[in-house]
Amino acid sequence: MKRLGGFLMALCVLLAAGMSAPEGALAAAGEIRLSSTIGPVDAGIVPLLAKTYEQKAGVKITYEAAGTGATLDKAKTGTFDMVMVHARKLEDKFIEEGYGVDRRDVMYNDFVILGPKEDPAHIKGMKSAPEAFAAIAKAKVPFITRNDRSGTHVKEMEVWEKAGIVPDGPWYDRFVDGKKGNKATTIYANEKKAYTLMDRATYLTLKKEIALVPLVEGDKILLNFIAVIAVNPKKFPSVNAAGAKGFMDWLVGPEAQGIIKTFGVDVYGEPLFFPNAKK
Repeated sequence: MKRLGGFLMALCVLLAAGMSAPEGALAAAGEIRLSSTIGPVDAGIVPLLAKTYEQKAGVKITYEAAGTGATLDKAKTGTFDMVMVHARKLEDKFIEEGYGVDRRDVMYNDFVILGPKEDPAHIKGMKSAPEAFAAIAKAKVPFITRNDRSGTHVKEMEVWEKAGIVPDGPWYDRFVDGKKGNKATTIYANEKKAYTLMDRATYLTLKKEIALVPLVEGDKILLNFIAVIAVNPKKFPSVNAAGAKGFMDWLVGPEAQGIIKTFGVDVYGEPLFFPNAKK
């Protein structure tokens, strides 16, 4: 009976410990949980950075990909230690609401306006993205939107706002699977021979598979800044704050920034991202 009583007491202690754990499933010891926007995962830079840091620091990094809006929403549950995102308005709100701390710029690339080579809206070579959007709306030619609060969608709406246009009508196609990411959206736009706003990394990785081409690029409004933010340990005491800080410190350090600088050059002839850590 004494043995049974001891066993039950130990079991109760373990159960109590598990039940008292805050939000979400408990992370393994030393595990770093990253909620990331889809693009850098699909492009391969997140897997490479995670694997390199795992080998260097002897920790496990798990990551899930979603649009930036969904990425931040998931982090608000306390089940992630940090996020990688690219929509400054949403990022600032996440921090202002007390969910995030210690935002750091890591890398950037840019968006381009893709479209069919025939270019029915005649936007090729335009220097202003808002003017190109206005031409597309005036011509009422198909345009694909992710429509999912992702960083890409937020940037698209920023360009429409700058153009002074609220897009609507049969020509403005709200892709029902936009939440699947930029790759799926680009493939769909290609099938529809439509225009879309897309990050350059996605275009480069799909270049050989699609007929769409970049028609407008280089406007400042199209810059795409990617940052990491730690989940606030004061709001969620269960997060691995030390692990997140260590990974973030490394991401903005010379080794990771060097990896970012050359990533993709061997395959695509140009980098998919550019280092952007503050020096």
